[in-house]
Amino acid sequence: MVVFSGNVMLADGSPPADRVSIVRVCDGRTIFETWADENGDFAFKIGARDWKSTDGDASLPTDAPANLSKALNGSSTQYSMPITSMLKDCQLHAVLAGYLSEPVSMAIKSVMDDARVGTIILHPLSPGSALTVSATSLAAPPAAKKAYAKGVEAMRTQKWDAASAEFTKAVKKYPKYAMAWYQLGMARQSLKDDAGAVEAWKQALESDPKYVKPYEALTVTADRRGDWPESEKYSRLWIRLDPEDFPGAYLLDAVAKARLGKPDEAERAAREGLRIDKEQKFARLSYVLGLILMDKNQYAESAKCLRKYLELSPDAGDSAIVRRQLPGIEAMAARAPAK
Repeated sequence: MVVFSGNVMLADGSPPADRVSIVRVCDGRTIFETWADENGDFAFKIGARDWKSTDGDASLPTDAPANLSKALNGSSTQYSMPITSMLKDCQLHAVLAGYLSEPVSMAIKSVMDDARVGTIILHPLSPGSALTVSATSLAAPPAAKKAYAKGVEAMRTQKWDAASAEFTKAVKKYPKYAMAWYQLGMARQSLKDDAGAVEAWKQALESDPKYVKPYEALTVTADRRGDWPESEKYSRLWIRLDPEDFPGAYLLDAVAKARLGKPDEAERAAREGLRIDKEQKFARLSYVLGLILMDKNQYAESAKCLRKYLELSPDAGDSAIVRRQLPGIEAMAARAPAK
């Protein structure tokens, strides 16, 4: 049995503002070990039995003799303490959405080795990643953090009432707890309390205007209920907070502006979204831009955008409709006078 311990820290030297999970990665397999506490500290035990949670029975090295008593009486360290050879190629990672963990080796020569792994550093994947956690969490008192942690755990098991109750406790103990307000909104939404969810997300923004998640939640919710002025309002605030890292904000902004009869602004929003969507994850940006251009009688570029949409998302629910409409749009493009 080996006890590993360490600490998680952001690249700027501050502790994480949200819960961080610690995972072990061995031969491409990832196994959850524990959660870091509110200060980023963690500790957990590993023994040979823990390998039963991975694929196959790895309680002994693959080349171990079939006779167990022979293995136990052997002189090789890997038989007398197989955990050492099991760990030699394993690494520890910290997991937090929007951040990349520096890996830490778990290799030890014997159980007498110091198994303190030091500090695992988390680097933001982009400037926008730092906005996915709220700095107000650092000042939350222990009781509020404890209630928040219980709420997160209840969310994982889809116990929405319990989660809502715990997040409510957290914000009562610390009214500026932006992340607790956000999670309270998510719990309320799962309970079909959309008005309560919106109220909680607005409280999150009031607590920390630089916390990005409530902007997304408020924009998406407004879009779903067809409240285009509200969707436009929050998508623009979202974009203003970070104009380079969230293509989805531009997609929702383009839709809202098109619905509000602002085709030129809608076109600009869609084009900006496509510009920053380097990995082409938001195929619907091409679809929306194609529709906007078609409405503006720019058929050639509209057809190009719709073809791109089908290329990126061939199995989308409306792909069959787009395929039926595309020949007509291309025919209108062919008839359009040359510029």
